[in-house]
Amino acid sequence: MEVQPPSDILYLMIKNEIITGNEFYHVYNRGVDKREIFDDQYDIDRFYQSMVEFNSVEPIGSIFENSFRKESPKQARLQTKERLVEFIAYCLNPNHYHFILEQLVDNGISIFMQRLGGYTMYFNEKNKRSGSLFQGRYKAKHIASNDYLLHLSAYVSLNNEVHQLGGSTSKFDIKSSWNEYIDPKNNENFCKKNIILDQFKSAGEYKIFVKEALSLIQEKKRDDKDLTSLIFD
Repeated sequence: MEVQPPSDILYLMIKNEIITGNEFYHVYNRGVDKREIFDDQYDIDRFYQSMVEFNSVEPIGSIFENSFRKESPKQARLQTKERLVEFIAYCLNPNHYHFILEQLVDNGISIFMQRLGGYTMYFNEKNKRSGSLFQGRYKAKHIASNDYLLHLSAYVSLNNEVHQLGGSTSKFDIKSSWNEYIDPKNNENFCKKNIILDQFKSAGEYKIFVKEALSLIQEKKRDDKDLTSLIFD
């Protein structure tokens, strides 16, 4: 598949849209004053656990309350409960996150993100702090075309590479959907990948597409300095 320039990925991150129906959305937020929202690997794992367990039409209470149920977090992810959203791609960076979500029920994203906001209480209690952790309400941008969805999947899954985050100096491993997409030995089924992968002959072809798309995104980001303020650092 020929890679087309990601014409408006960087520009389309600055406006909220009303969320209704079964559509795809780019959802993202960062720490207040660009502060880190994850201090260690446990924080990353705790946030990911929230992504798994709170994605249920039926309320579960708190993660602590849900821990008394028999199923493990992995079983909770794989069971056939009715979900609020479907994850297409995600990346958890030290000071911000990106999701591509498909909304499954009316107001599903709003309900899910409200529950996910409970991470602030966990983080504040752990670090003996108070106040906001995130920079206001999460941002949500409707994904209006398939081309945009494909290029955004590259941008989100490898968002740490866009910002040159992680590596040997990182305090923890960046957690994202990338390996789930391109590693045939990865048995994670957290993301709904077919909407993306069915458009390619193989995961290898998708990997080539992503690397080329990411290169174009990074080039656009370098060449247009005015865009850097729209991208989470």
